[in-house]
Amino acid sequence: MNIQELYSCFTEADGIAIDTRNITPNSLFFALKGDNFDANEFAQEALDKGARYVIMDNPKLVTDRDKMFLVPNALQALQQLANYHRQQLGLPIIALTGSNGKTTTKELIKAVLSRKYNVKATQGNYNNHIGVPLTLLQFDDETDIGIVEMGANHLNEIALLCTIAQPDYGYITNFGKAHLEGFGGFEGVIKGKSELYDYLEDNHKMAFVNADDPRQDAKTITFSRYTFGSKETEANLEVEIITNTELATIQLGEQRLTSHLTGQYNATNMAAAVAIGQYFGVSLEEANQAIQAYIPTNNRSQWIKQESFTILLDAYNANPSSMELSVANFDQLPSTSPKIYILGDMFELGEASEKEHKNIIQQVEDTTFEKAFFIGKEFSKVKDTTTSTAITFFETLPDFLAAYGDVAQILAHHTVLIKGSRGMALEKIISFLK
Repeated sequence: MNIQELYSCFTEADGIAIDTRNITPNSLFFALKGDNFDANEFAQEALDKGARYVIMDNPKLVTDRDKMFLVPNALQALQQLANYHRQQLGLPIIALTGSNGKTTTKELIKAVLSRKYNVKATQGNYNNHIGVPLTLLQFDDETDIGIVEMGANHLNEIALLCTIAQPDYGYITNFGKAHLEGFGGFEGVIKGKSELYDYLEDNHKMAFVNADDPRQDAKTITFSRYTFGSKETEANLEVEIITNTELATIQLGEQRLTSHLTGQYNATNMAAAVAIGQYFGVSLEEANQAIQAYIPTNNRSQWIKQESFTILLDAYNANPSSMELSVANFDQLPSTSPKIYILGDMFELGEASEKEHKNIIQQVEDTTFEKAFFIGKEFSKVKDTTTSTAITFFETLPDFLAAYGDVAQILAHHTVLIKGSRGMALEKIISFLK
């Protein structure tokens, strides 16, 4: 089956499916393999549930030659189809990667650009070698601009995603201490994320750049770019980050933009969205309206305010860089009530895990707080780091919850930061407060 034949199947179908639980009528089903499953085994089930065609790579399981089509590798076929579709549409695509803030920044950019254009973007965190093709295949003739989030936990992954999406523009939020185990250290993170810059430079495309970030500035100095930053940087768009505020705020000339987000890091994400909007002709007033209307979800920088307590829930994910920023931001937030930290393990740090967890404990000790709870096996391994009676360690979340008959009573009349890696699922604490 060649790419034109595959594309013909795609145009006849109504959408893509990779899970038989999500089959929709007349969809095109790709039978992908995983570490513990082979979707080829569900090819007939896909047809029974309404799929129009199945793309598969196991000849032994073909039972309907009119609707089941063999390819050498179903995943590669999905990626090739996405790339071919991208070329047929020819619309401008903005690629986005970085260690922290990708998804929030993507949502802000989408909100701003949607004030003027029909914009489609990565849904949720569909940002890997499967998610990026699925994102591209959702773009259509009515899409004016596409935004593709790209995630990676090892080298050469961003490079692959760029060959599939062929972005015209790119933005890297930052280089941080994320996925250190897979990247082999911080320098590996920089090299891996910079694969987006490599693609943009090699193909004479444009980068959007935070000129206040020395690493981003230095890496893009030689090629086409549009910058934002403080007045000292002489950027294309001058933006001032307002500090010591509960909600992320930026200043552009006489106009101040305030969001529903928290943290100076989110102010930078806002600035990126405004800068990209300005480049594409979205007025500052329209950008302001879009940012004010954006409400964070999915446990990202969410304020939960009840009569007896206030919680900053940022439990979607964590790595040393994002944890350091969150603790620093939480420490400087104005508050009339005492502060409590509930922090969970940071994953995928490899040999750096002990050092990085110790660093966070030390950082918390240096702030003003009443209590701190560190949850997870990695934090518990280094609990001897501190002798503070205000700090308590628990190996698991159930251990923490079991230690207190009424968590709400512990948190009452306090301002609380909850943050940890996705696998820690610290957002479950919220259900015990209702």
